Amino acid sequence: MSDTPAPSGPADFWEARYREAGRVWSGRPNTLLEREAAGLTPGTALDLGCGEGADAVWLASRGWRVTGVDISATALERAARHAAEAGVADRVTWERHELGRSFPEGTFDLVSAHYLQSPVELDQRAVLRSAAAAVAEGGTLLIVLHAGWPSWQSEPPFDHVFPTLDGVTAELALPEDRWTVETRETVRRPSAAPDGRDGFRDDHVWRLRRVR
Repeated sequence: MSDTPAPSGPADFWEARYREAGRVWSGRPNTLLEREAAGLTPGTALDLGCGEGADAVWLASRGWRVTGVDISATALERAARHAAEAGVADRVTWERHELGRSFPEGTFDLVSAHYLQSPVELDQRAVLRSAAAAVAEGGTLLIVLHAGWPSWQSEPPFDHVFPTLDGVTAELALPEDRWTVETRETVRRPSAAPDGRDGFRDDHVWRLRRVR
């Protein structure tokens, strides 16, 4: 039996995940961020759940001034190293927050929330509403969430209720006279199994512009 105590909350869970592994993510930006943000005029950006910083670094390399937020201090340390190695450290600020309990101050021209889904406690609706409130006039809210388990996942590792396009739209409850929907769709993308088998995963994408 291990003498290591089990994680007691979301912060402990995610810190343990990063501490107990080498690099967790690929180091490449999410493909749907590249697709949806490539044509936007750079300004200020907020990357929620930035992990090891790939999305934030990509945005900074394209001229954005980015605030990257994560719950794990270890993830943020790795993100800062990534930014330094990429030569964009002066364009990224890193903040540690347990989203749902605290949130960065200010408004941003782009608020990006990719895969804010967790096996431990996370008030997703509250976080996404805070994300919408942080979008400056004329700015963009980009949300990407998994729509289901990967095609090769025969036994889900934990119980999880996946969002629907209509469900998240209803939970955000954004006034139609203040927001324009630019993307709202389900995208199927390749997702290889751990053993290398080909597969796919469906993601929901919402890109909304705040018009006033």
